[in-house]
Amino acid sequence: MIQSAGILQGANPQVLQSYQANDSRARQENAQSGLSERLIAANDKVSLTYSASESALTYTSSMTLQGGTNDGYDLLRGLVMNILEEQGIDLKVATDSGEIDLESLSQEDAQALIADDGYFGVEQTSDRIVHLAIGIAGGDVSRLDAIKEGVAQGFQEALDAFGGWLPDISHQTYDAVMQKLDEWAGVTDEGRKSLT
Repeated sequence: MIQSAGILQGANPQVLQSYQANDSRARQENAQSGLSERLIAANDKVSLTYSASESALTYTSSMTLQGGTNDGYDLLRGLVMNILEEQGIDLKVATDSGEIDLESLSQEDAQALIADDGYFGVEQTSDRIVHLAIGIAGGDVSRLDAIKEGVAQGFQEALDAFGGWLPDISHQTYDAVMQKLDEWAGVTDEGRKSLT
Protein backbone atom coordinates (compact mmCIF):
# COMPACT_ATOMS: atom_id res chain seq x y z
CA MET A 1 0.00 0.00 0.00
CA ILE A 2 1.21 3.47 -0.83
CA GLN A 3 1.77 5.71 2.18
CA SER A 4 2.68 9.22 1.18
CA ALA A 5 2.24 12.24 3.46
CA GLY A 6 1.46 14.46 0.48
CA ILE A 7 -1.38 12.26 -0.79
CA LEU A 8 -2.95 11.68 2.63
CA GLN A 9 -2.78 15.32 3.85
CA GLY A 10 -5.72 16.59 1.84
CA ALA A 11 -7.82 13.43 2.17
CA ASN A 12 -11.29 13.42 3.70
CA PRO A 13 -10.94 12.36 7.41
CA GLN A 14 -13.46 9.51 6.92
CA VAL A 15 -11.55 8.24 3.86
CA LEU A 16 -8.28 8.54 5.76
CA GLN A 17 -9.70 6.62 8.75
CA SER A 18 -11.05 3.90 6.42
CA TYR A 19 -7.69 3.69 4.61
CA GLN A 20 -5.78 3.37 7.88
CA ALA A 21 -8.17 0.67 9.16
CA ASN A 22 -7.85 -1.29 5.92
CA ASP A 23 -4.07 -0.87 5.97
CA SER A 24 -3.89 -2.09 9.57
CA ARG A 25 -6.15 -5.08 8.78
CA ALA A 26 -4.05 -5.96 5.72
CA ARG A 27 -0.84 -5.88 7.77
CA GLN A 28 -2.39 -8.16 10.40
CA GLU A 29 -3.57 -10.60 7.72
CA ASN A 30 -0.12 -10.61 6.11
CA ALA A 31 1.50 -11.22 9.50
CA GLN A 32 -0.91 -14.09 10.26
CA SER A 33 -0.45 -15.52 6.76
CA GLY A 34 3.33 -15.40 7.14
CA LEU A 35 3.07 -17.11 10.52
CA SER A 36 0.90 -19.90 9.17
CA GLU A 37 3.22 -20.34 6.18
CA ARG A 38 6.18 -20.69 8.56
CA LEU A 39 4.22 -23.22 10.61
CA ILE A 40 3.35 -25.18 7.48
CA ALA A 41 6.97 -25.06 6.25
CA ALA A 42 8.19 -26.41 9.59
CA ASN A 43 5.94 -29.45 9.16
CA ASP A 44 6.66 -30.25 5.49
CA LYS A 45 7.24 -33.92 4.76
CA VAL A 46 8.56 -35.87 1.78
CA SER A 47 7.32 -39.39 1.12
CA LEU A 48 9.09 -41.82 -1.15
CA THR A 49 7.14 -44.80 -2.39
CA TYR A 50 7.64 -47.37 -5.06
CA SER A 51 4.56 -49.52 -4.94
CA ALA A 52 1.10 -49.25 -3.46
CA SER A 53 1.51 -52.68 -1.90
CA GLU A 54 4.84 -51.89 -0.23
CA SER A 55 5.49 -49.53 2.64
CA ALA A 56 6.45 -45.90 2.21
CA LEU A 57 9.19 -44.02 4.00
CA THR A 58 8.54 -40.51 5.22
CA TYR A 59 11.17 -37.90 6.02
CA THR A 60 10.41 -34.87 8.19
CA SER A 61 11.72 -31.38 7.40
CA SER A 62 14.79 -32.18 9.53
CA MET A 63 15.40 -35.19 7.24
CA THR A 64 14.80 -37.79 9.94
CA LEU A 65 13.18 -41.03 8.86
CA GLN A 66 9.73 -41.85 10.19
CA GLY A 67 8.34 -45.37 10.02
CA GLY A 68 9.26 -47.97 7.43
CA THR A 69 10.85 -51.34 8.00
CA ASN A 70 12.54 -51.90 4.63
CA ASP A 71 16.29 -51.81 4.39
CA GLY A 72 18.14 -49.47 2.04
CA TYR A 73 18.29 -52.05 -0.75
CA ASP A 74 14.52 -52.31 -0.98
CA LEU A 75 14.13 -48.55 -1.04
CA LEU A 76 16.78 -48.07 -3.71
CA ARG A 77 15.40 -50.95 -5.77
CA GLY A 78 11.93 -49.45 -5.65
CA LEU A 79 13.09 -45.99 -6.61
CA VAL A 80 15.07 -47.34 -9.57
CA MET A 81 12.04 -49.36 -10.68
CA ASN A 82 9.91 -46.21 -10.63
CA ILE A 83 12.46 -44.29 -12.68
CA LEU A 84 12.69 -47.08 -15.25
CA GLU A 85 8.90 -47.41 -15.50
CA GLU A 86 8.41 -43.64 -15.86
CA GLN A 87 10.91 -43.64 -18.74
CA GLY A 88 9.12 -46.53 -20.43
CA ILE A 89 12.05 -48.90 -19.98
CA ASP A 90 11.17 -52.57 -19.86
CA LEU A 91 11.91 -54.17 -16.50
CA LYS A 92 12.99 -57.41 -18.16
CA VAL A 93 16.41 -57.91 -19.74
CA ALA A 94 16.80 -60.60 -22.39
CA THR A 95 20.00 -62.63 -22.08
CA ASP A 96 21.45 -65.60 -23.94
CA SER A 97 20.29 -67.88 -21.15
CA GLY A 98 16.81 -66.43 -20.64
CA GLU A 99 15.33 -63.32 -19.15
CA ILE A 100 16.17 -61.26 -16.05
CA ASP A 101 13.14 -59.71 -14.36
CA LEU A 102 14.43 -56.61 -12.58
CA GLU A 103 11.16 -56.18 -10.70
CA SER A 104 11.52 -59.45 -8.78
CA LEU A 105 15.30 -59.40 -8.46
CA SER A 106 16.58 -60.20 -4.97
CA GLN A 107 19.74 -58.74 -3.50
CA GLU A 108 21.47 -62.12 -3.85
CA ASP A 109 20.44 -62.35 -7.52
CA ALA A 110 21.78 -58.85 -8.15
CA GLN A 111 25.11 -59.75 -6.54
CA ALA A 112 25.35 -62.89 -8.68
CA LEU A 113 24.68 -60.83 -11.83
CA ILE A 114 27.61 -58.48 -11.14
CA ALA A 115 29.97 -61.24 -9.97
CA ASP A 116 33.06 -61.96 -12.10
CA ASP A 117 31.19 -64.59 -14.11
CA GLY A 118 27.80 -62.83 -13.95
CA TYR A 119 25.87 -61.36 -16.87
CA PHE A 120 26.64 -57.79 -15.74
CA GLY A 121 30.14 -58.69 -14.50
CA VAL A 122 33.27 -57.11 -15.98
CA GLU A 123 34.04 -59.90 -18.46
CA GLN A 124 30.63 -60.36 -20.05
CA THR A 125 29.77 -56.66 -20.09
CA SER A 126 33.12 -55.65 -21.60
CA ASP A 127 32.72 -58.40 -24.23
CA ARG A 128 29.29 -57.05 -25.22
CA ILE A 129 30.60 -53.48 -25.44
CA VAL A 130 33.62 -54.52 -27.52
CA HIS A 131 31.50 -56.59 -29.94
CA LEU A 132 29.06 -53.72 -30.35
CA ALA A 133 31.84 -51.18 -30.92
CA ILE A 134 33.63 -53.38 -33.45
CA GLY A 135 30.33 -54.01 -35.24
CA ILE A 136 29.56 -50.29 -35.44
CA ALA A 137 33.06 -49.68 -36.86
CA GLY A 138 32.45 -52.36 -39.46
CA GLY A 139 35.34 -54.43 -38.12
CA ASP A 140 37.81 -51.82 -39.45
CA VAL A 141 40.94 -51.89 -37.26
CA SER A 142 42.01 -48.49 -38.61
CA ARG A 143 39.07 -46.99 -36.69
CA LEU A 144 40.49 -48.07 -33.31
CA ASP A 145 41.06 -44.49 -32.15
CA ALA A 146 37.49 -43.47 -33.07
CA ILE A 147 36.09 -46.55 -31.32
CA LYS A 148 38.08 -45.86 -28.15
CA GLU A 149 37.10 -42.20 -28.26
CA GLY A 150 33.42 -43.19 -28.45
CA VAL A 151 33.78 -45.58 -25.52
CA ALA A 152 35.61 -42.92 -23.48
CA GLN A 153 32.90 -40.37 -24.31
CA GLY A 154 30.15 -42.78 -23.23
CA PHE A 155 31.98 -43.52 -19.99
CA GLN A 156 32.42 -39.80 -19.32
CA GLU A 157 28.71 -39.18 -19.96
CA ALA A 158 27.83 -41.92 -17.47
CA LEU A 159 30.27 -40.40 -14.98
CA ASP A 160 28.71 -36.96 -15.44
CA ALA A 161 25.17 -38.35 -15.14
CA PHE A 162 26.04 -39.87 -11.77
CA GLY A 163 27.66 -36.75 -10.35
CA GLY A 164 31.27 -37.70 -11.04
CA TRP A 165 31.18 -41.07 -9.28
CA LEU A 166 30.70 -44.59 -10.58
CA PRO A 167 31.24 -47.89 -8.75
CA ASP A 168 34.54 -49.73 -9.15
CA ILE A 169 32.94 -52.31 -11.43
CA SER A 170 32.29 -49.54 -13.99
CA HIS A 171 35.95 -48.47 -13.99
CA GLN A 172 37.08 -52.09 -14.23
CA THR A 173 34.73 -52.66 -17.17
CA TYR A 174 36.04 -49.54 -18.93
CA ASP A 175 39.65 -50.72 -18.49
CA ALA A 176 38.73 -54.20 -19.77
CA VAL A 177 37.00 -52.73 -22.84
CA MET A 178 40.05 -50.63 -23.73
CA GLN A 179 42.39 -53.61 -23.28
CA LYS A 180 40.18 -55.91 -25.38
CA LEU A 181 39.97 -53.29 -28.14
CA ASP A 182 43.78 -53.06 -28.18
CA GLU A 183 44.03 -56.86 -28.33
CA TRP A 184 41.54 -56.95 -31.21
CA ALA A 185 43.54 -54.35 -33.11
CA GLY A 186 46.82 -56.12 -32.33
CA VAL A 187 48.20 -53.23 -30.31
CA THR A 188 50.93 -54.49 -27.98
CA ASP A 189 51.92 -53.02 -24.64
CA GLU A 190 54.68 -51.10 -26.46
CA GLY A 191 52.20 -49.80 -29.03
CA ARG A 192 49.78 -48.83 -26.28
CA LYS A 193 52.52 -46.77 -24.57
CA SER A 194 53.32 -44.95 -27.79
CA LEU A 195 49.65 -44.05 -28.28
CA THR A 196 49.51 -42.25 -24.92
